[in-house]
Amino acid sequence: MRYGYKASAEQFPPRRLLDLAIAAERAGFESVWTSDHFQPWRHTGGHAPNALVWLGAAAQATERVTLGTSVLTPTFRYNPAVVAQAFATLGCLAPGRVILGVGTGESMNEKPVGVEWPDQKERFARLREAVTLIHRLFEEEFVTFEGEYYKTHAATIYDKPDESVPIYIAASGPAAARLAGRIGDGFICTSGKGEELYTETLLPALQEACTRVDRDPDTIDRMIEMKVSFDPDRARAMEDTKVWSALALSGEQKMGVEDPREMEQLAKGVEDIAHERWLVSDDPDEHVEQVATYVGYGFEHLVFHFPGEDQEAAIARYSELILPRLRARFG
Repeated sequence: MRYGYKASAEQFPPRRLLDLAIAAERAGFESVWTSDHFQPWRHTGGHAPNALVWLGAAAQATERVTLGTSVLTPTFRYNPAVVAQAFATLGCLAPGRVILGVGTGESMNEKPVGVEWPDQKERFARLREAVTLIHRLFEEEFVTFEGEYYKTHAATIYDKPDESVPIYIAASGPAAARLAGRIGDGFICTSGKGEELYTETLLPALQEACTRVDRDPDTIDRMIEMKVSFDPDRARAMEDTKVWSALALSGEQKMGVEDPREMEQLAKGVEDIAHERWLVSDDPDEHVEQVATYVGYGFEHLVFHFPGEDQEAAIARYSELILPRLRARFG
């Protein structure tokens, strides 16, 4: 089991976010993951520091934690060859401590910079092709690639780490989970979406893909972002989730919304149910049981996302009351 911290770039400015990563490392978390947004989920108090720049700083400011993106989209704003170059550089700066987490993306991060947002079928095809190209650039010297969406001509990444950067693939459906099983080093999803999604869809799809390509599924890191609000004051724990009320919007409600001001306005209408996407508790033992449910599903890398403004307090509470209990129970 590994336990990580989500450095939420939509919620905090870059220097504060860096301080939180350092605090998480000191508190005993084993990984730190940052989001890669061009636009945040809300306008008021929203932030969107560049993930690649921030990870370079984090690589130097920390000593042992694994650093990764959860997740970056290597298909629109970024050319996948440039993503490969950037993460190879990060791998040189923090050897063995960098992971590239990728996904198909969100229109709110791409359309504002002029991207024509395609359907899910094309987004998935682009992701599959991009990961294939990035793998080749990591592993080969001169790469000429003729894909449907991306091309390279004798491209070389001149500065590569001795240990290749792992690629984790985010999945909210079976196709992406199968892709992770075929060509990913890890798999990423988020909590709070109902047991059936994990036990009957995502993890079985991952297992099925591994079987088909003769891979040992235990070699794939099964990571999940755990949305947790733990506070001795239960009212405070509930209130903190409201800053992330946009997560309670349905896919239909969020469809086509690219402006953080509009998203913020829509989110106000679901503040009272924002807590439903979070594991909310004021009791350490109860909270460990909540987390244990996901361990039971089969996840082995838990990355904790705290909703409130006082992240330092949340990190300290977890270090004192939750991580020791989890390690005693699960290792």
